[in-house]
Amino acid sequence: MPRGLLRFVMLVALLAASASAAWAQQLAKARAGVAQTSDGGRGALDGIPPMSVGAPRRGGAPLGEAERRRWAPVASLILPGAGQALLGQDRFVAYLALEAWSVLEFANQRTEARRQRNRYRALARDVARAVYGPTHPEGTWEYYERMEKYLESGVFDRLPGGEVDPDLDESTFNGLTWLRARTTYWVDPNVAPPIGSAEYRWAMNFYLDRAVRPEYRWSWRNAQLEQDLYIRTIRRSNMSGREARAALGIALANHLLAAVDAVVTLRVEGLDGGDGRGFALRGSLPIP
Repeated sequence: MPRGLLRFVMLVALLAASASAAWAQQLAKARAGVAQTSDGGRGALDGIPPMSVGAPRRGGAPLGEAERRRWAPVASLILPGAGQALLGQDRFVAYLALEAWSVLEFANQRTEARRQRNRYRALARDVARAVYGPTHPEGTWEYYERMEKYLESGVFDRLPGGEVDPDLDESTFNGLTWLRARTTYWVDPNVAPPIGSAEYRWAMNFYLDRAVRPEYRWSWRNAQLEQDLYIRTIRRSNMSGREARAALGIALANHLLAAVDAVVTLRVEGLDGGDGRGFALRGSLPIP
């Protein structure tokens, strides 16, 4: 399992366990309160006046505070821990800490990925592509990935003028591309069909779509150390990119978990009339 994914699973599991324990504790308190008020009319025998089981406690918190508490899920969805702070829960610190860590980790890993990307592109420009002219247009990701796997791109057209004559050196990327085109569309890859035939056109279109053009030509020949450094650098960039995506996933999961935590907390409070909403058990204990 990748390191970023393992860290993601562990952090989410830790938060889920913490939230589940808190929910269970609140639910136990709510049930204990209901059981105490409905214990065989004992309150009446002790001279306690009748009371409603689970009735809304409107005299507890002011109405404005109750309204603010109902916004806790939205607040936690926007900023994890904000809703828990509104509800007076200490675990808002854990949500805020995880949010801060994930944002910083995402920023750091993305910066590192870009730094390594600039580094391997500079190596390609200054070493592998330097001998083929002063202009070096920026290639796609697939282009730089090919440079990692192949020593040379090969020539695009062996014979200048007229139709394109593909590279025949199968140790280069272009030569291998032309071999794949012939193997795919020709009956015998070593025997060319007529130039005007459909089979020849299909193979040529395959080559023209995938072969490296002259302005992107490269060669790592006599530069093995530089190619090894290029390979290590491009892998570091890829790893940092994966770590950045993992940190972003942790941040999103933290937002959702904090919002769900706040929703469940409000529902549990509704069971013992915490905010006057939700479902409640209503009844009265008569005095004999």
